[in-house]
Amino acid sequence: MNLVIVESPAKAKTISRFLGEGYEVMASYGHIRDLPKNNFGVDIEHSFKPKYTILKDKKPIVEKIKTLSEQSDKVYIATDEDREGEAIGYHIVEAGKIPKDKVERIVFHEITKEAILNALKNPRNIDLLMVYSQESRRILDRIVGYKLSPLLAKKIRRGLSAGRVQSVALKLIVEKEEEIKNFVKQEYWTLHLIFSDKNNQVESTLITIDNVELDKFYIKNAALARDIKTQIEKEQFIIESITKKTVVRKPKPPYITSTLQQEASTILGFPPKKTMKIAQKLYEGVSLGKERMGLITYMRTDSLNVASQAQEEALDIIKKFYGPLYIPKQPNIYKTKSKTAQEAHEAIRPTKPSLLPDMVKEHLSDDEYKLYNLIWKKFMASQAASAKINAVSIVFSSSRFKSKANFNELIFDGYLKIWDLSDNDFQKAPNFKQNDSVKLKDVVEKQHFTEPPPRYTEASLIKTLESYGIGRPSTYATIIDTILEREYVVLNDKKFYPTEIGVVVSKALDDFFKDIINVDFTAKLEEDLDNVAKNKVDKTKLLENFYGKFSLMLDKAYQEMDSIKPKDEPTNMICELCGSPMVIRVGRFGRFLACSNYPKCKNTKSLNEETVDIICDKCGSKMVVKHSKKGSKFLACSNYPNCKNTMPYPTGLKCPLCGKDLVEKSSKRGKFYGCSNYPTCKFTIRGNIINKKCPKCGYELFKVLKDTLKCANPNCDYKEAIEKEELEKL
Repeated sequence: MNLVIVESPAKAKTISRFLGEGYEVMASYGHIRDLPKNNFGVDIEHSFKPKYTILKDKKPIVEKIKTLSEQSDKVYIATDEDREGEAIGYHIVEAGKIPKDKVERIVFHEITKEAILNALKNPRNIDLLMVYSQESRRILDRIVGYKLSPLLAKKIRRGLSAGRVQSVALKLIVEKEEEIKNFVKQEYWTLHLIFSDKNNQVESTLITIDNVELDKFYIKNAALARDIKTQIEKEQFIIESITKKTVVRKPKPPYITSTLQQEASTILGFPPKKTMKIAQKLYEGVSLGKERMGLITYMRTDSLNVASQAQEEALDIIKKFYGPLYIPKQPNIYKTKSKTAQEAHEAIRPTKPSLLPDMVKEHLSDDEYKLYNLIWKKFMASQAASAKINAVSIVFSSSRFKSKANFNELIFDGYLKIWDLSDNDFQKAPNFKQNDSVKLKDVVEKQHFTEPPPRYTEASLIKTLESYGIGRPSTYATIIDTILEREYVVLNDKKFYPTEIGVVVSKALDDFFKDIINVDFTAKLEEDLDNVAKNKVDKTKLLENFYGKFSLMLDKAYQEMDSIKPKDEPTNMICELCGSPMVIRVGRFGRFLACSNYPKCKNTKSLNEETVDIICDKCGSKMVVKHSKKGSKFLACSNYPNCKNTMPYPTGLKCPLCGKDLVEKSSKRGKFYGCSNYPTCKFTIRGNIINKKCPKCGYELFKVLKDTLKCANPNCDYKEAIEKEELEKL
């Protein structure tokens, strides 16, 4: 008998279908041993030797591994092909005390019968350099987490913790908030000239006055805009020039981990953790009736490589469904930009491009189908021919003024025939001719203000971390999840806001650890960890260099960091539960009232309690506005604790599905709206919304975007522009 060990039962179930009776496939259920939970677990004095312990719930699994390995001729370690998977495999062998002459390591990019059988024919040894790289990362994270947490507890607040990479992500968010806070908006105006003839009406933008090109802030105020408008209205205009340029728009490459997480967030609204969870399931295997197989290749990758067989299959399908014009003259080859990418890996793609999304839809959940559809379309589009576009510029001129209108005319859709998940700005240019006279129909003045830099979204934060070389495919989702779990940041309307305690922690770390908790140092350390796996950097020296710097900073912080623990502010209010004085304290959402008799009495109140004209339906008292731990509003009876009645916070919005009220709710990913008729109606939506009937589909809810109202019906593409003044009223 031969034993095959993988991490998950789903993966084991899929692989067991491909192997004969001579194989036993079992799952380790992830890591089976790690550094201990209750002590430091690293011997600094002896080359940072880790002291591993078998995880309590994995002891029966380790015993099973020992038993089955003794009965087996060969033990195949088939854990994931990245460093984390290599380390899991190494620990399985060590904890299971499997004889080295029995062990063979097999790797594969996809879980299909052909890939698994091919891997069994080409085994290798466990790569100890990859194990050392993962071990170094784990030790560094243990040093930072284990040593900084007591410092934060002593100087700021109990229960706080810090992480090596997560603290850099928090620093980026806090610095962005500072930029926004210090931003001073600047007013500017643009003038838009509307021209028409018998068949056409075109809006153009003023670009020159008396041959002087206008910069963004040339028209500073309404008075100047009106003055220029008056002068324009006296002029006669002609078509000065029409220029056309053919632009080739190439398809974007297939997904790697970071780009999948980014586009799943922007297109599907999936948080990174959810994306990776669904991708893991698609990779490990799905039952397709009588057959079970992995639908996508390995989802933790930073390589853009594509297997030639998969590329050939994709081209055959494109030719079959879209025609020979959609095949590029030469196959599209994408080069990985990252210096640290593991080129032996592949990009994320469907294992069988011939499995169209609609062919597997009945076997997938809604979210699984959405993600598979996204991956399939991105990969197929990446292999298709480029799109061709006519970029048309029309310049209108008078004796003193010039304005320009730009159009993008689609000549050939190419890969866009497949990739239909993004908005495009194609518009046919009007049929004007050079030197034609045109009638000026109107001049529209538009007021603008410069805007502060946008807050990070999950997608843009991952993109920023990746651009700096911080984090790796296996860590992006964890980084974000950790800073949310620690409540150092919150997500509102898909944007990151630092909490008060998050700002305090970040600034304290920046004051004393800025030489190691910064973008450049963290990126260099990530590169060094990658180089441990390549045998270019010695593991022990890397750890010694880091710990030498870190320990000096830690000693200084203990001696010089001021205690930032906020002191209680006394009030003249008395706790209605126990009679003790109420005090003002600072929490992650700011200042609040709390009983001074804590922890015996846990009474708390909002500092500025807001009452509403709604009467409690149980006792007749007025209702007051409260905030949940996640930050959303709800109503509670002012007669608490005698009456503990609560109600949803009224939003004035109606559910488009059943007509009941929408109420404000929240999760760790931020505020959202849900139907008050739940669970009968399970409608939910995020973002800024208003009730308004869509003239195209009749849906009675719109999303308020930057300068547009968009129908909230996912199956409707209706949009309408909205002026800034109207937007501010909403």
